Amino acid sequence: MAARRVGVSSWHRVLSLSGRCGRCSSTNTALGKTVENSEDAREEIVLPRRKTWDKLAVLQTLASTVKRDPTAAHYMFQDDPYLMPRNSATARLFSLSKESGRNAAKYIIKEFPHFFDKILAEPNIPSLMPEICTPQIEGVSEEALKERINLRMVKASVDLFDQLLQAGTPVSLETTNSLLDLLCFYGDGESTQEKESEEKEDLEESEVNASEQETPKRPPQRGSHPSASRWRENNSAERIFKIMPERNAHSYCTMIRGMVKHGASAKAYDMYTELLNDRHKADVHTFNALITAVPFLKDRFLERWELIKTFLNHMAQQEVQPNVRTFNAVLKTLRRCGGVGRSMAVPVIKEMEALEIEPSLATYDHLLSIFYRTVDLAPSGIISEVLDDVEKRSFTPQDPDDGKFFISAMQVCCDLKDIKLAYRLNKAMEKGDNWKFLDMDRLNLYWSRFFSLLCMMEQIDVVLKWYKEMSPSLFYPSPKNILDLLQALDAANHLEMIPSVWEDMKQLGFSKRRDLLEELLSLMSRDQQPEEIQLAFAKCAEDIKTVHEQSGKDQAPVEWTGSALGSVTVVFSRAGRTQDACDLVMDEFLNCAKQTNSPDEAIKLVKLAVSLGLPSSQKLKSRVEKEFELSENQKKALESIQSDSDSSDSDSDHD
Repeated sequence: MAARRVGVSSWHRVLSLSGRCGRCSSTNTALGKTVENSEDAREEIVLPRRKTWDKLAVLQTLASTVKRDPTAAHYMFQDDPYLMPRNSATARLFSLSKESGRNAAKYIIKEFPHFFDKILAEPNIPSLMPEICTPQIEGVSEEALKERINLRMVKASVDLFDQLLQAGTPVSLETTNSLLDLLCFYGDGESTQEKESEEKEDLEESEVNASEQETPKRPPQRGSHPSASRWRENNSAERIFKIMPERNAHSYCTMIRGMVKHGASAKAYDMYTELLNDRHKADVHTFNALITAVPFLKDRFLERWELIKTFLNHMAQQEVQPNVRTFNAVLKTLRRCGGVGRSMAVPVIKEMEALEIEPSLATYDHLLSIFYRTVDLAPSGIISEVLDDVEKRSFTPQDPDDGKFFISAMQVCCDLKDIKLAYRLNKAMEKGDNWKFLDMDRLNLYWSRFFSLLCMMEQIDVVLKWYKEMSPSLFYPSPKNILDLLQALDAANHLEMIPSVWEDMKQLGFSKRRDLLEELLSLMSRDQQPEEIQLAFAKCAEDIKTVHEQSGKDQAPVEWTGSALGSVTVVFSRAGRTQDACDLVMDEFLNCAKQTNSPDEAIKLVKLAVSLGLPSSQKLKSRVEKEFELSENQKKALESIQSDSDSSDSDSDHD
């Protein structure tokens, strides 16, 4: 009771905005044991206790000795070249397909359980066996209803509940509340896969009809989320709630949380009013949901804060102790309150400290969003203060928004161009189990931003070291990362690394990215390099030339640009491959003549090639004959070019 009274008074302080805070005091009582000093006690033989070992101690010790292989893909992927992703897009596709495979297996087991009724494992370990997903209790009874609720069979539970009512069998309040929990979690008792597909077809049909009638769309009403609300009018949850002969606080709280979750914020607020009228009290989870719904209930910033204070006042009156999710809900709402949010965030954090509630990562993420890019506080100051706290702790998941912190904080470091803060953040991320907050997509985004900052701020040796250690074990470089790396190599005058970057581009599937090709060719053709490097550049240019010429089944070849064509020509010429340079230019000029349907220009090109004595002149002549519709005069002109060339060759031989 003492702790509860302290919490209520603390809420009164934050509501009065006095800014003063106190800390909850606690008294630690030292416990001791007395041992009788007798001969029996001295003669007693005490056997040593059996040493207890943590079940995971051996595995944890072995894991600590394993070093990460920087050349290996993520552990979730199969160790097979054909099953390893090449870039972030394929990595996401493979990870989703793996999860889809698990869901497909669960669906097969659920829909066809008779194929899995034989247990062949010896010894039989129930926890490793497929879960029983079919009802075992038949008939119309409350026990059968409980079983279907536990199996999360939404539609079957609603149907059985209706059958019990039709038979005149009363259903207990506890079971009815469990059914409401199920319905409010899934949003609607009829939201099966088949129903969702029907809804999609109905929605598409209604959109077509609306477009034909040119009916203007209504703006979203206040109290609803921007996305389409999944809470239907008079759905199964509302229908069952209305016919309940008795309702308790759990019934109201479940409905409120379900309405907030599925986008019916206005309905949730009305339901909360009914809860108060029936003299019930809400729990902390219900208040947390209502606070997150405030932006959808009020438009003005000050009105939002007033409504938050109203809910906090009710918590104090009902003696509901807040938790970390309560403070996170307040801060999340303050993010959408402009200057009012910035002025109220600090007192909220102070009260959080007064109640000795440790912040979660979501708390710091909300603070960064509230104070970043404001004139009241320097951005580097707020993130530095946040990192001072984050560096000391290994966090556990407490809020669904916890996973957003490291991404947001790294973006702040990139905006500030502060590599020291990024190193501190990275150290905090690797502390304990903090890295587990980054799933596959977030992990790739985090390292991608970190690498871009490295390319901008660090020495090239450090950049290459990180690049070697991170790719592909930690992340797959994006096209922007490759562009940043090329610019870093240019700034450090380490262009000899370009051929290896080109190999990575081919591996990542970026060989047809025009922006990367332009940058790569521009760097290779800008300055004269030593012979060995120039030959390596020529090999890269040859690969790029092949990329422009080849076309797949459903892929068009990459079109040459003037700068790319000129760069490849320069690279070939500097490597002593003048013939390849001339052939490339002639072929591209002929392609341009073909696109504009200019056979006269093509004939002039053949004449120029013959006059220069290029070995490719015969190839050009053959292409003109096959790819152009020539008139009789043009055919004679083309033949005369070849005859003139033959006569000049014979004269030179005679001389």
